[in-house]
Amino acid sequence: MWRTGFQYRGKAIAKSTSVLYPQPTVLCTSLSTVSSFGTTPLQTRERHSVPSTPTPAFPGEPTAPLIKTALPGPKVTEIKAAMNELQDVRTSHFPADFAKSMGNYIVDADGNTFLDVFNQIASLAAGYNNPALMKAAQSPEWARMIVNRPALGITPPTFWPELLQRSFMRVAPKGLNQVFTAMCGSCANETAMKAVCMNHMNKKRGGRPFTDEELSSSMSNKEPGSPDLAILSFQGGFHGRTFGTLSTTCSKAIHKVDIPAFDWPKAPFPRLKYPLDQNEDANKAEEQRCLAAVESLIDSFHSPIVACIVEPIQAEGGDNWASPSFFRGLRDITKKKDVAFIVDEVQTGVGVTGKFWAHEHWNLSTPPDIVTFSKKMQAAGFYHNINMRPTEGYRNFNTWMGDPVRALYLEALLDEIDDKRLVDNTYITGKFLHEGLNELQAKHSSKMKNVRGVGTFCAFDGNDAAQRDKLIGMLRQKGVAAGGSGNQSVRLRPQLVFTPRHADQFLNILDSALTQL
Repeated sequence: MWRTGFQYRGKAIAKSTSVLYPQPTVLCTSLSTVSSFGTTPLQTRERHSVPSTPTPAFPGEPTAPLIKTALPGPKVTEIKAAMNELQDVRTSHFPADFAKSMGNYIVDADGNTFLDVFNQIASLAAGYNNPALMKAAQSPEWARMIVNRPALGITPPTFWPELLQRSFMRVAPKGLNQVFTAMCGSCANETAMKAVCMNHMNKKRGGRPFTDEELSSSMSNKEPGSPDLAILSFQGGFHGRTFGTLSTTCSKAIHKVDIPAFDWPKAPFPRLKYPLDQNEDANKAEEQRCLAAVESLIDSFHSPIVACIVEPIQAEGGDNWASPSFFRGLRDITKKKDVAFIVDEVQTGVGVTGKFWAHEHWNLSTPPDIVTFSKKMQAAGFYHNINMRPTEGYRNFNTWMGDPVRALYLEALLDEIDDKRLVDNTYITGKFLHEGLNELQAKHSSKMKNVRGVGTFCAFDGNDAAQRDKLIGMLRQKGVAAGGSGNQSVRLRPQLVFTPRHADQFLNILDSALTQL
């Protein structure tokens, strides 16, 4: 019998791990500090008690990073040169040996082992070569769906309704009972934006059929068939690189330059001052300013605004935060103005904030109209209610409409999250990590600032892009694979199997790098 509800144990814990949210009490019971690896001496922080976690140790995982060669090593250099003959490799960090990577550690082509706190741009959850997932992948069901990949909108497999319940609907956000499956995070947001436009126009028509004029004018990209509608997003936001989503993305110019765009509005997103507890009045005023700007844009923009799309944390744009109060205010405005509220949980979903969905922290008066997902779900799409289903078929459609293999993966992943209590672990590890980052910020205040985070979804700033990039390079030389965001931030995106032991190891290496920076 398949389960219709996903009851992960993490929901029993009511607290979170950021100054923006209440923090849990954690009992520190053990000590685990890495002092060295490879041939590089490691200057450690003051010794700390490392909290216990209900998540067991990852089987077969390395105990520490190990750098065997100069970086980049000879095999990495050789493979990237061969790739460059066929593909652009300028964004490549290194070719990975996924057969040797394990748990929280990724291995490059030269056998160098890195503690991975970037994890395929925040898209892995349960550890490299997770035994439970590897076992699930051996099933005949997986093999049949790999060999006979169906066009799900035409001939879904006979078990598709049950699989939807066992996977996507187990973790459906409260108040949403439909799921649209897609191919990637950009696709999820793109199809969600199409859904809100179609829903808006259907309401405007009063549910009547299309007129001949609407149908014919749409073929020439003219009104009334191609209506003048707009979607509001936020300065600093990132919602994808497909043609439509680029008009809502506003994180880096390099993503957008040379590409035609819709004339859609961008509202200011709060720029909070840190430490939060010393800037409460200023931050409250900043959030009110941004909410007032949202309402003003909805009222005055030259095109009807049919939706507002927002990330719980602006990840790609620099790990920019706002309080639950800001998002409650945003939801109230969109509800009052009859503007669809799209929450982009592509990067913040799947337990990384200490709740399965980051918007659960907000305690909204009414649910979002749409929640999009991808990355750690290893599948993509959006949750919604029946009103966002198009009135005709083939309107939100493509060949694949998702992938049943990814749904099978998600089913096994949710079992693993539940069985290993990975959301509980994220609460505990996140608090320890956040406290350690604050300690290092105090120690290295001239090089590190604005520590922020909830769960293990954390970040801090360098002084500028050059210093941040140099630090990330030094971390790699010391055996940590990390990434940046925004203009000067280091973002941490560990997997859910990242425990306090790994956090302690990372903090020691970060301390050493900051000391040498």
